Amino acid sequence: MSAGGSMRDVVMQDEHPEVSVFIPAHNEAGNIAPLMEKIDRALTTRGLRGEVVLVNDGSTDTTRQEAEACAARYPYMTVVNHRVRQGLTAAMRTGFRRVRGDVVVFLPGDLESDPEEDIPKLLDTLAQGYDVVAGWRQGRHDSKVFASRVYNFVSRLLFGVTAHDMNWIKAFRREVLDDLSLRSDWHRFVLMIAASKGYRIGEVQTNYYPRQSGSTKYGFSRIPKSFLDVLVVKFLLTFSEKPMFFFGGLGGVLVGSGTLVALALAAIYLLSYGQRRPIFDLAVNMILAGLLLFLVGFLSELVVSQHERLDDIERELRESRGKD
Repeated sequence: MSAGGSMRDVVMQDEHPEVSVFIPAHNEAGNIAPLMEKIDRALTTRGLRGEVVLVNDGSTDTTRQEAEACAARYPYMTVVNHRVRQGLTAAMRTGFRRVRGDVVVFLPGDLESDPEEDIPKLLDTLAQGYDVVAGWRQGRHDSKVFASRVYNFVSRLLFGVTAHDMNWIKAFRREVLDDLSLRSDWHRFVLMIAASKGYRIGEVQTNYYPRQSGSTKYGFSRIPKSFLDVLVVKFLLTFSEKPMFFFGGLGGVLVGSGTLVALALAAIYLLSYGQRRPIFDLAVNMILAGLLLFLVGFLSELVVSQHERLDDIERELRESRGKD
């Protein structure tokens, strides 16, 4: 019996899946069929009701055709196509809206992860009481290892998340996905966002396999952007509910410092018989900048207040739909 046939015996499309496997794919021709065979064997071996949601993110090769051929073979597989490439975060948003399982496993489409090995590892670790489990690549020796280690170190330092590999395979409980809000290029910060909301983060070692088909979609050019994104996410996670703590605190420092400098320079100005000093203008500008930051803080508080009201309305709508 074929791999596809074995899963047809245990999974029906209209059944509620226990596990959803989400795969983002861009130009992964040659990888989709063997990837699905491995996922099929992993789910069959565990006797799980599963589904696979593959988001084809504007591929320009034969990824779409290969994925749709697999969907015809595996009735529990769904393919969603983006007309143009929108990026991994957009693919995640699309895929996360489609998955139905109580647990969602995130896998790349490049076969650098082996689903037969990794799906059981992720699920077993998740069953230990974690809300999110991240894979930790072992045996990786490519050119991006150093940059990845620096990024993971900075992330652990800023966010307090002890995982070693922030951007690898993951398994989530359903409620975690329902609580995630991902902006552009925030796929790298899923663990940090989940940890900031109080979810328990686990980690399990997984083997890394060099890709056999296609090429990597990420290079060193993303490092400066990643650094800026880290700062933005850190700011939002720390001060999003109380922006006045940041803007007001910084504004207070500037107003206080500017006032002290201005008073000192005013005395020097008088003693110098009216000789104007450029640093006096700097002190005045510091005071003005501080006052502007206070204003930004107040405006941010208003934005956050409206955002919280929208969250409450959205939560009430979800609850009302659940009761219906």
